[in-house]
Amino acid sequence: MRTFYHFMMTYRGKVKPDDESKLADWMYKDHSFPKQSRSYEEISRYLEWNTPFSSALQVFDRLWEKYEAEYE
Repeated sequence: MRTFYHFMMTYRGKVKPDDESKLADWMYKDHSFPKQSRSYEEISRYLEWNTPFSSALQVFDRLWEKYEAEYE
């Protein structure tokens, strides 16, 4: 199973960034992000403490559902 980080890398680098690509680009640049994690709780806690923009947690929740549907 792929990690959530690897799943998110498919959203990187859009010419016209949306919230999903902004979160993916931020995760890529943040060297402290838990890149090997498959835990919703661990990633959610990390984002609560280090949120890159105001709607990041909502974006994360939405994308986590897609991640689970695809990989679990």
